[in-house]
Amino acid sequence: MVTPQLSPSKLYSLFVACGLIWAGLLTYIVHSFGFIWYIALTDGIVNSILLAAACWLINNNLRYYQPGKGSYMNLLMWCMVLAGICTAGFRGIIPYLSSSQAYMNFIANSLTIRFCTNFLAIGWMAMISMLWYSQLDHKETEKRRSEAEKLARDAELYNLRQQLQPHFLFNSLNSINALIGFKPDEARRMIHQLSDFLRGTLKKDDQLLVPLSDELQHLNLYLDIEKVRFGHRLDTEISCDKHCGEALLPSMLLQPLVENAIKFGLYDTTEKVTVSIRGEIDGNNLVVMVQNPYDPQTSRPKGTGFGLRGVQRRLYLLFARNDLMETHQNDNIFTTIIKIPQVI
Repeated sequence: MVTPQLSPSKLYSLFVACGLIWAGLLTYIVHSFGFIWYIALTDGIVNSILLAAACWLINNNLRYYQPGKGSYMNLLMWCMVLAGICTAGFRGIIPYLSSSQAYMNFIANSLTIRFCTNFLAIGWMAMISMLWYSQLDHKETEKRRSEAEKLARDAELYNLRQQLQPHFLFNSLNSINALIGFKPDEARRMIHQLSDFLRGTLKKDDQLLVPLSDELQHLNLYLDIEKVRFGHRLDTEISCDKHCGEALLPSMLLQPLVENAIKFGLYDTTEKVTVSIRGEIDGNNLVVMVQNPYDPQTSRPKGTGFGLRGVQRRLYLLFARNDLMETHQNDNIFTTIIKIPQVI
């Protein structure tokens, strides 16, 4: 649907211009019947003023009241009444401005055509006003709906992001508690790392999209904490295309993917596990792949908790697409791939 592009001031200027053109046309027509310019100009001005008043009245009425589907007949009747008032008003005013008997006879013979032209002009004004204000109402309704949807989406995104923290925080505090007794230095270091991580998380709260380089820097704080928890058992490999460092992605999107990889890669084994994170640009998408090994006999390769579902939900809320995340299992390697469209 085409939305209105003219401002109200420009629209009113256009109506004034149309009124002047209408007055000039009537003046020319009356003069062409052999009447002097004074009579012709008086006819055009009086008729145009009355018609302009009727058009203003119908426009102002439609500005605050839009007729329903069953009320168009009422609007048609109003146009006929206003056309009749304009015609009768013109017939009553003109004798005070001109005493020409020939002109009076001309007016009497032209009342029917004057009524019809007034009705068509007022009806045209009613139609334009109705379309104009209905489109303005539709535009305002769409704006309010869009704002309401945005508020709802932002609230759900905020709720999803808030769910990221408690699980990780509780695990970190439990690990710190376990380290305090026999490794106080590592417990102290983990507290500092946790503090840096949470401080960075607070800074990201107002950021919807962040560069991949910043996200990886923040992710390294999380990985440092996890390496304190798991020691030599956890190793990570991060490799990114040189062109994707400035690519944008939702903040805190990678942490639940890596947390899921660590959970299903390390929890059911005592061996060393390598979690790999790779990023590249593919067309207009930033593609990030997270891989972790798993033991099919002791662990479930697919995360059934908040992690993967939360990431997929966030991607849908931000980009309205359900095809931006996929998972694969092959040779005891679980792979999660996400695509983030780059808006140019």
